[in-house]
Amino acid sequence: MGVMQRIWPLFAALLAGVLLALCHAPFNIPVMVWLGLIPLLASLWGGGGKRRKLYGFGVGYLSGLSFWLLNLKWLAEVGMVGWLAVSFFLALYFAFWGVFAAGVGNPWIERPSRREQPGGGIAEKIKARMSVQKERRGRSLVESRRVLKFAAVNACWWCGLEWVRGWFLTGFGWNGLGVSFHDQPILAQGADLVGVTGLSFLPVFVMAVVVQVGRGLQQEVRSGRLRAHWDFGMAMVVLALCFLYGIWKLHGEKSPGSVPLNVLLVQLNIPQEASQKLWDPEKIYRGYEEETLKALEELSRRNEERAQEAMEAGSPEVVRLDVPDWIVWPESALPDVLYYTDSDEQELGRRTLVALNEVNPREQFTVLFGLLEYEGERTTPLAPLTRKEKGKAFNSLLALPAGEKKLRTYRKQHLVLFGETIPYVDRLRFLQWLWEKSAGTQYGGSFSAGEQGEPIRIPHVPSRTGELALIPTICFEDTVGRKMRKFVRKGGQLIVNVTNDGWFKESEAAAQHFANAKFRSIELRRPTVRCANTGVSAVINSYGTVLDREQNEERVLVDDTGSHLTRDWLYATAHVPVAGPLTLYARFGDWFSVLGLLVTLGWWVVVRKDPPAGREGEE
Repeated sequence: MGVMQRIWPLFAALLAGVLLALCHAPFNIPVMVWLGLIPLLASLWGGGGKRRKLYGFGVGYLSGLSFWLLNLKWLAEVGMVGWLAVSFFLALYFAFWGVFAAGVGNPWIERPSRREQPGGGIAEKIKARMSVQKERRGRSLVESRRVLKFAAVNACWWCGLEWVRGWFLTGFGWNGLGVSFHDQPILAQGADLVGVTGLSFLPVFVMAVVVQVGRGLQQEVRSGRLRAHWDFGMAMVVLALCFLYGIWKLHGEKSPGSVPLNVLLVQLNIPQEASQKLWDPEKIYRGYEEETLKALEELSRRNEERAQEAMEAGSPEVVRLDVPDWIVWPESALPDVLYYTDSDEQELGRRTLVALNEVNPREQFTVLFGLLEYEGERTTPLAPLTRKEKGKAFNSLLALPAGEKKLRTYRKQHLVLFGETIPYVDRLRFLQWLWEKSAGTQYGGSFSAGEQGEPIRIPHVPSRTGELALIPTICFEDTVGRKMRKFVRKGGQLIVNVTNDGWFKESEAAAQHFANAKFRSIELRRPTVRCANTGVSAVINSYGTVLDREQNEERVLVDDTGSHLTRDWLYATAHVPVAGPLTLYARFGDWFSVLGLLVTLGWWVVVRKDPPAGREGEE
């Protein structure tokens, strides 16, 4: 029996991590966000004895390790070392939460009472007895308040740690508990108030109440003295309020005025090995030209059929024609470089100019695409631009407005560690060796981080101001909400993301990436136009879904089997708010999670002044 008592918390911790991982792709079982917390809380609160901190760290770490190893197995497509290193590091956040939950956040530890002892007089004894009777009458309320208090502090600590994970060492805010609601739009709507990290409060709080109430009921049945569980009722009220808020946002709130933007997204699904595309440059150029022209021809054919049908029917209604305003290609779409100089010169390669002219000969469309951007110089006044020695390199999003020659650029700001930048690589050469062994390709140097703070403004006649203000993002930047808030506060109306998850082949990485990206549209209440090479190309509305409410159509690129790993194109309309709301999250960011972190740190300081008397039932 003693062996089982020591082993079961370890099994429970491993089980909890696995169950929580099932919330995310490729499994997508969101109910596990509730069930997975039960064994984790029970194991942390129910064991440890006098070494609760070490015990909590170990149980939390095991749970986090099983969660991340299962959740991030797609990293093994690039290298086993990276998968293991990242998983073992991120498991520390579960461990830190476990230290708190097993210690000062443990509701099953008896703590000394601050109640003064009665004096020896008769009056004092009568007063003390009356006080005890009054306390018994209010026992249900007192116990319920205690349950809610411990549930809240554990939930706040979880949110706070998710926030820290999102910025520490540039941050990796991937697959928090709140992301489990990506296909549960009602519960997801609260992200505009507290961010996706704040959404994690709900499952931890509710399940912490449930576990405490379950244990309490077991003890009450044994003693034969049941009490009213106001704590459980309050948890259900909190859950119901979240549901009601989501329903109101989805169905009750008046939609803000918007202007239509028709976009044509082209996805080639080019195979890759790490950063190396497996197609030769000419095949890539031909692919984008052929797929884009095929899409334009198909749209033209549809328009002719609609016009013909309307003429034959004698319909007086205006015929809706499918004509794109934008053509969008994904991140690093073309095997070319844009050279730039400090004097504002720009120079594209001849083959890229030919491709742009091929798909847009009359310059009637705005074209957006990802490309590398190098700082250049001329060796002679008439020579073409070449890369400047020790010049900067950027992963950029380029926009060529209809009828214009000047490219508008956005340079990626949130670089991926060991993917786009390796800190201190010049001093610590073994980091380069480690990267090359993991990725199986030669290290070509780090990108520089951009510093742009203004949205990209693109002419658009239907808009009230004659232009649209873009919130630009590249690749994983659409999982970093805090980086996008500044663009919203400066008038940003539409999130644009170009991405390429081809590094990870046919794994679940692209689906997980898309699930995380949905919350930027909810947090900021801005639609997203998203174009991928290998990944998920879609138009996301301001509620985090791919549904076009006006046309009642889903706007996501998938093949006949429902897979997003396909070569094809998507024509869709984004409804861009004329003057979108400035949400609480856009104003104050992850205020809820930061506040939760500060509250729990304060709780930690206060509770440590009263060390526990011992776990209930423990001598």
